[in-house]
Amino acid sequence: MKQQWKKTFALIFSGQLFSILTTSMVQFSIIWHLTATTESAIVLMIAGLAGFLPQVILGPFIGVWLDRWNRKKTMIAADGTIALFSLALGIYYYVGDPSLVFVYVILLIRSTASSFHAPAFQAAIPLMAPEDQLTRVAGWQQMIQSVSMIAGPVLGIAVYSATSLGIVLFLDVFGALIANLMLLLTKIHQPKAEATPSAPSFYSEFKLGWQAFIQAKPIVLLTIGTAIFGIAFMPLPTLFPLMTLSHFGRGGYNASMVEALFGIGMILGAILLSMLGSRLKDIAYICISLVGIGLTCVAIGVISQESFILFVILSSVMGMAAPFFNGPYMAMLQRAYEPAILGRVISLVTSVTLLSAPIGLALAGPIVNKFGMQTWFFWSGIATILTGFFMYVQFKRMHASERLDSLGSVNQSL
Repeated sequence: MKQQWKKTFALIFSGQLFSILTTSMVQFSIIWHLTATTESAIVLMIAGLAGFLPQVILGPFIGVWLDRWNRKKTMIAADGTIALFSLALGIYYYVGDPSLVFVYVILLIRSTASSFHAPAFQAAIPLMAPEDQLTRVAGWQQMIQSVSMIAGPVLGIAVYSATSLGIVLFLDVFGALIANLMLLLTKIHQPKAEATPSAPSFYSEFKLGWQAFIQAKPIVLLTIGTAIFGIAFMPLPTLFPLMTLSHFGRGGYNASMVEALFGIGMILGAILLSMLGSRLKDIAYICISLVGIGLTCVAIGVISQESFILFVILSSVMGMAAPFFNGPYMAMLQRAYEPAILGRVISLVTSVTLLSAPIGLALAGPIVNKFGMQTWFFWSGIATILTGFFMYVQFKRMHASERLDSLGSVNQSL
């Protein structure tokens, strides 16, 4: 039984590797296609908004359905929907050149399906892994994502250059089918719903999730800090290809190399996180990650056009810091709440943090067009560093307050 959960994750993660890899290929290929054909930061920002808005709008409500529905079936249905509309866009690209509006609509639909898949998967993890292994599992998950980030852009630009964007989208359909097959071969226990005297209303379930969320003050503080960080950081992945093309004058293969080196950094960071496990507190990992990401952004914001190699190295360092934020953050959420309510909390937190993405994208487009990309990199780095220090100070104060309250209780008992 002790090793069974590892076998389950090996099976699920092997399927997710195919799905995340092909999705990474599609994401990079679409961004590069829009970059090469329009060279417009506004177009890229709209594409980014199309990918985020459904998750922001639906996020607070999706969790209620996730805690009602079978999480395994939800993931399968979401992946199937993504595959179906990837197929539709792929056929369109294969026979012609779809309008930007059609591309935006497909991105909206794919994002809607993803808004169900991601929190369902995260809410299912505590049902399969021991609590003391959640940070380690988060490290494994970051590793899978990192491998995909390395191979995805390289394979994506290779297939895109050799064939067409339509073929890349067809491969995404294949990846989704593999992921669903692996899910069909695994068993995920559905958590028991809360006992209620009558059938609960949607509103009462939503309210219960919100109340559970706000009662965990460390998670509330962490979510606020993450939202601030997201405004600064979320536009960067969309701007990386444009930075490579416009600032350094490099082509698609160089842009994919930047993505690949970022992914290699993430793999190294994820391996280190899985090895360290819970040796440090999760919040310590998160603050270190924020400061590291911020410093690299500041450096990218001041390097010259002749420093492409330095840009690649800094991108790799940024990638190495990323797992120390994402993994511990999700592990803190999974530890803080009961599995029966975790879907609601994760969807709430995800929507709050993702709300920062459209804000950041909306700000980044006009600023980049007027002042250049390096301006956004520099000041987003400053904001990220300040967020890291802010969260460290607040958690330290919170910990000191808890110690004082505990000491006061002991004195009263004496």
